[in-house]
Amino acid sequence: IGMAAGDGEPVLQSKSVCVVGGGMAGLAAARELRREGHAVTVMERSGDVGGQWLYDPRTDAEDPLGAAVPVRVPSSIYACLRLITPREAMGFSDFQFLPRDGPGRDPRRFPAHRELHCYLRDFCNAFGLMDAVRLNTRVLRVALAPTSTTTTRQWAVRSVRRLGCTEDDEAQEEEEVFDAVVVATGHYSQPMLPRDIEGMGEWRRRQLHSHSYRTPEPFRGETVVVVGCGDSGKDIALDLCRVAREVHLASSSGVATPAVSRMLANHGDVLRLHPRIRRLHADGHVEFVDGSSVAADTVIYCTGYTYSFPFLDTGGAVTVSDSGYVVGPLFEHVFPPSLAPSLSFVGVPRKVPVPWFFEVQARWVAQVLSGRRALPAEEEMLRSVEEHLRAREAAGVPRKLTHNIGGVEREKVYEFGEKYSDLAPLEE
Repeated sequence: IGMAAGDGEPVLQSKSVCVVGGGMAGLAAARELRREGHAVTVMERSGDVGGQWLYDPRTDAEDPLGAAVPVRVPSSIYACLRLITPREAMGFSDFQFLPRDGPGRDPRRFPAHRELHCYLRDFCNAFGLMDAVRLNTRVLRVALAPTSTTTTRQWAVRSVRRLGCTEDDEAQEEEEVFDAVVVATGHYSQPMLPRDIEGMGEWRRRQLHSHSYRTPEPFRGETVVVVGCGDSGKDIALDLCRVAREVHLASSSGVATPAVSRMLANHGDVLRLHPRIRRLHADGHVEFVDGSSVAADTVIYCTGYTYSFPFLDTGGAVTVSDSGYVVGPLFEHVFPPSLAPSLSFVGVPRKVPVPWFFEVQARWVAQVLSGRRALPAEEEMLRSVEEHLRAREAAGVPRKLTHNIGGVEREKVYEFGEKYSDLAPLEE
């Protein structure tokens, strides 16, 4: 549908767009697409919006390592989780994350997870987004529709909607055709497991991924080995210190960072630091690469997450490679060159300020779909992707950091904003 335009202005197109995922990235996308005049349908598999920030006490009990694809429970947050970014930097550009009164609200500058979920609900209500969202709706397959041509691509989206509250309730399946699809399913659901630890299959005691950790209670009085010293590894180790007999933190470097040194100083009676694990022994011993070992009840892998889009069928045009670390090819982490702009991704980059960065990506997608902005030719986009990978390789950046923007080149975050949107840069 064309929109009226004045002299010399482009005639803007209105497209029907399916957004997969109703978390922070999906809501940013829905809002920007609507603002640009598109018809939006958001499909969210949980019973509420919020994505990761919707705490779910359930875990994949039959699959605590989360090895199956896709996982049954999408959220990975644990009960004690708090923001590590102050609320001033966690708001949408024109809807600040201010403390609000009300039952269950958390006015702290670094609030607990529930407060961010309440804020995302407030955001939806403030901009009337809930009528675009279909809850309890899991996307089964996204593929080019038979009606597609190279000039006008369309996507067939097959989804299943739970009619009751549990996984086993009867479900209704349907297939619809959209002009465009925005994938906004995040990257904190599908666990990544270590590949360099021998004996994981022979170990008979409890093993789980942090994806399945919620509270310390089940580990009371146990000896627990926590693998990984990232944010969740440190959080969970500290959480366990309250109830466990011993907590052994295995870090790939084996060196204590300032944060870990503080943890050891405060909890030295319970907490120990070790280098990487070499092997899990069938008798319950965990052996570290320095030859030391400990008899443990449980091993918790805080080893991060892999990109995973099991519903997406692009005939090989977009793949997840490098052990789950790289989605590609994606022009500027958003558009697959051969399918742009009808297929796009919001929320692939890591170490970026959110939701601001999602807003920038979403506004770019919305304006390219309407015709307000243009993309380079396919060959040019592909060349740009290859140059990006080559330049990073030459700089010695590991492939697994391909989508890590802020951690590797902080200034790129703001350049991206200037280049592809008219959004004001974040305040210092």
